Amino acid sequence: MAPSPLPGRLTVITGPSGVGKGTLVARLQQRHPALWLSVSATTRAPRAGEIDGQHYVFLSRPEFERRVAEGRFLEWAAFAGHLYGTPRGPVEAHLAQGQPVLLEIELEGARQVRQTFPSAFQLLIKPPSFAELERRIRGRGTDAEEAIRRRLDRARVELEAEAEFDAVLVNADLEAAVVELERLVGLGPSPAGS
Repeated sequence: MAPSPLPGRLTVITGPSGVGKGTLVARLQQRHPALWLSVSATTRAPRAGEIDGQHYVFLSRPEFERRVAEGRFLEWAAFAGHLYGTPRGPVEAHLAQGQPVLLEIELEGARQVRQTFPSAFQLLIKPPSFAELERRIRGRGTDAEEAIRRRLDRARVELEAEAEFDAVLVNADLEAAVVELERLVGLGPSPAGS
């Protein structure tokens, strides 16, 4: 059962690659412009078209490491030779203003947030079946077979962590999933009788 609507609540959204997290979050933001999606920090260089503070907060490695040492991240990790993390300050500032905040992060990050911000609501997005997830990943047509296998192996690990989450949302039908996500995040009506 989802908590009652609560402005200023932090919701952590996790799920395997290909499950549709980004699409669901984008639809939710369209419907609720006051919802704030946290912007991650990274030590990697900006790609063409990326804007500092909008796509990522771009930091030097020494600056990132200094902020880690100062406890200024809710979570952080190393990936592909770069550091990525969720800055604590902006999240806390938006929550203090009563804004609902979303973090769309990986399983390890969600586990760290459980330690650094235990009141966060943690939500796992699942595919209707593993076969459907594989179909979606292969349907992208962007990954080599080895990369697909790595994504699928990673997905198994993420889905096995289901019991760690406050709620689970199956993304089978996009419109139904958006409505359910709205409810779980505390932005939509609760079902009758709850």
